[in-house]
Amino acid sequence: MLKFKRIDLNDKKLLDAYLNDFEYKSCEYSFTTLYIWKDACEIEYAIYDNVLIIKKKDFDGETHFMQPVGYKIEQLREIVEMLKECKIQLEMQCLFKDIEENFVEDLKKTYGEDIEIVEDRDNFDYIYDSEKLISLSGKKLHAKKNHYNQFIKNYSYVIKDIREVSIEECIKALNYWLEQKEDKSEYLCYEIKGVESLLRNIDKFNFQGMVVFVEDKIVALTIGEKISDETAVIHIEKADPEIKGLYTFINKIFVETCFSSIPKINREQDLGIPGLRKAKESYKLFEFVKKYVVE
Repeated sequence: MLKFKRIDLNDKKLLDAYLNDFEYKSCEYSFTTLYIWKDACEIEYAIYDNVLIIKKKDFDGETHFMQPVGYKIEQLREIVEMLKECKIQLEMQCLFKDIEENFVEDLKKTYGEDIEIVEDRDNFDYIYDSEKLISLSGKKLHAKKNHYNQFIKNYSYVIKDIREVSIEECIKALNYWLEQKEDKSEYLCYEIKGVESLLRNIDKFNFQGMVVFVEDKIVALTIGEKISDETAVIHIEKADPEIKGLYTFINKIFVETCFSSIPKINREQDLGIPGLRKAKESYKLFEFVKKYVVE
């Protein structure tokens, strides 16, 4: 059976060698994503015949494989059959999850009707036109434009690159945000710990980040990165919910400042959480990066 290793920062160079050549569209296959969630999802990897195999848990605690990275189509059946054996030995509930349409097509070519593939709606990533997020123009985004105007009218603010701000100050702000949440789920706690680790190793990553101050206090923080010439992904976006229009403001300004030349913005999935789904759908004009499951 494959010997898996828990992901850590020392694996970045090796994993990037695979992931940087992989034309992924979802947020899942960025090393930054994997690093943030490495503890929450117990993310491990192995190399099989020069192919990267990633194993992780979802937020229900069920273990699965992500799609193999770096395989050739003629290798696929052997890899899948090997992973089926691993699934049995490890008593995994699911074979594949987080898989994108390109891998689905390869599975169909290899197995035809002999494999069942289902959509995972709660895990679809939301994709927006960067131009629309910046301009907030049009009738469908009129309410968002009003929220943005309310913030800039009512507050005196300062914007800084996250690399110009004390890491400890950022971490303090993130923990304060967590303390204010009524539903301190294990998911949220792990997320904050993951971002804290990311910030403490900021010099090892190429992500962009922005911090908003009001009255010398951090009230919003966001982190994102370019994953291709077509797409940037927003990994983290936290803001004081008591400040009207702040979320709309940091969304617009961050894309405008850091990703205006990138056509598409991936704002990740809603995980089936009603409030999060409502917030993501409130921007009206979006498309999905669909993800699929093979049990």
